[in-house]
Amino acid sequence: MWIHPEEVLLAGALWVSERANPFFILQRRRGHGRGGGLSGLLVGTLDVVLDSSARVAPYRILLQTADSQIYWNIACGEKEITEHWDWLESNLLQTISIFDNDEDVTTFVKGKICGMIAEENRLKQGEEQEEDCGKFREAELKMRKLFGMPDEEKLVNYYSCSYWKGRVPRQGWLYLSVNHLCFYSFLLGKEVTLVVQWTEVTQLEKNATLVFPESVRVSTRHTEHFFSMFLNINDTFKLMEQLANIAMRQLLDNEAFAADRSLPKPCKTLKNVSALKRSHSVH
Repeated sequence: MWIHPEEVLLAGALWVSERANPFFILQRRRGHGRGGGLSGLLVGTLDVVLDSSARVAPYRILLQTADSQIYWNIACGEKEITEHWDWLESNLLQTISIFDNDEDVTTFVKGKICGMIAEENRLKQGEEQEEDCGKFREAELKMRKLFGMPDEEKLVNYYSCSYWKGRVPRQGWLYLSVNHLCFYSFLLGKEVTLVVQWTEVTQLEKNATLVFPESVRVSTRHTEHFFSMFLNINDTFKLMEQLANIAMRQLLDNEAFAADRSLPKPCKTLKNVSALKRSHSVH
């Protein structure tokens, strides 16, 4: 499971590294699985005598950067650890490789992990409707405050994701309301605020490129916006399509109604006289 990043000073103590790339290390606890010798036996014995609540998971994933002696534990578990590792390599590795310094890498990854944990918790609490409604209401009030929305603007859903501003992704929250797509991030002292009306959207596309991991492209008449690293990109994209289509239908209906009202009113005609007869009478 993903965990809130914890500082690790000695990455090699009591652990064996099984996989590694320039930013992450997957480690196995000594004494778990195959072999381990005397040191593994001692570690295994130590873990057994610990309280069940304090026992250490057999696998973990660490965040590492070249210029830092500090490691951050971001995931632990057993069977699911391989899925977490694959997700990091598919979704984060390419992204963080473009950062200019290690501090930005660490801040971004920690923010992304915390965002995913928050969204996972929100989804798990869906059955507890009262608590879930309270958090949703809190998010709706936050949306109105951040983006200056009126009380009538209703939030439909919100998601943790990254918004690409230039070549640097900004981790934050995407708010999808009835009339707007909004994004807010505050990272490394930099604030990013984005508001797009659904009626301004000309195209929605889900794709993946070498630069962007699986992402959603939102096109308007003047620019493009890219969002990525969703917990469930398919659900998010489907909702965005629905809201954009609803807004467009309403816009077309309003334009048709306005055009209909602007047409000149027909002249008063005699009853029971056909249009064909009226045209002859004119001549």
